[in-house]
Formats: sequence, structure tokens, C-alpha cells
Amino acid sequence: MSDTTSAPLRLLIVDDHPVVRDGLRGVFSTEPGFEVVGEAGDGAEALVLAASLAPDVVLMDLRMPRMDGVTAIRALAEQGSSARVLVLTTYDTDSDVLPAIRAGATGYLLKDSAREDLYRAVRAAAQGQTALSPAVATRLMGQVRAPVEEPVSPRELEVLGLVASGCTNREAAARLFISEATVKTHLLHIYAKLEVKDRASAVAAAYRRGLL
Repeated sequence: MSDTTSAPLRLLIVDDHPVVRDGLRGVFSTEPGFEVVGEAGDGAEALVLAASLAPDVVLMDLRMPRMDGVTAIRALAEQGSSARVLVLTTYDTDSDVLPAIRAGATGYLLKDSAREDLYRAVRAAAQGQTALSPAVATRLMGQVRAPVEEPVSPRELEVLGLVASGCTNREAAARLFISEATVKTHLLHIYAKLEVKDRASAVAAAYRRGLL
């Protein structure tokens, strides 16, 4: 339930579609504890209104003319705005989600979210808590869990280059003045880094990645 005894949360709606702004105003006008204090059609207008209206939460679309949402989020922080930014958009691709979060968005919700989810997200954002739609949370977790690709070392590249030219382990060892066992160790490391199982696959993968 909403806390109707405290001052309502002041909202600034930023979206380049008037119909969307009207819809959001209607959504929040029917729920106690919220007050829509302004609407902006792009990021540049949002900066001006945020400075004069001092909203608690800015509902920010991302793809807008003149100034996009990510640029506006950064600019709000630079001008010292205390408003929390909750991204509300149609897009959940990495190229949209990650820049918005890095720019300082407190939350990220999709426009098909249920009304109650939107209320909860705005309340959470106002308190500085992260609010993410399930699809966005899954995408961010995937980024966090993605293995960091370990680069192939210069010495390993030397070994790989000799293998690519047809050298045996013994010949590669002689050319590099190292032991044959060391060559084998380098190859095992190369296989692991390139996620392959043999010499031919390693050479092919190295060419695909532009290492050779």
C-alpha cells in the first residue's frame, strides 16, 4: 500500500511521444503518493525542467531527438541534479541497457511493464534502490558472468606462428631456444584460450581472430 501521509513523489516524464506522456500521466494520477510535475519531449528540455521543478524521479526514454536519454542522464548528474533516473523504454538490447546504467540510471524498466511494477520501480528509485525489469536483469547478469577472454601472450603467438608455418614441436623449440616440453605447455595454453582441441583448429581460430 502507498504511504499517503508523506509528500507525494514528484515525477518528471521524458518521452518524445505525447501519447506515451499522456498515458503515463494517467497511470500516476490514479495512484496516491505520486505527482507528475512536468513533461519533456527530449533530453534537452528535461534538463531545463529538472533544474526548475526539482523532481524526485525522472522517467526517461532513451531514443529521442535533439538529446537522447543516455546523454541527458549524464548531463543531469553533471548539473548536480538530485533526481533519480528510471529509464522507461521499449528497448532492452546491450547497446541500450549498458550505456544507460553506466551513465547513472538508478533503474531500467520496459514500457510493457505492469502498472504495479511501475509504481514499485519508481518508489524504489526514489530511495536509491536499483529497479530492473526481469529481461534487463537477466541481460546484465549475463554480462557480469561472461568470461573475460584472456589474451594470447607474445610468446604463445610466436609458437602459434611457427606451428602455422608447419614446424613440429621440436623444430619450434629449436627456433625459440626453449624445450619441447615448454612448447607443448604453450600449445595447451593456446588451446584453452582459443577454446580449441588441436593444432589445426588453433591455427584456424587464430586467423579468424586476426592474431596471425
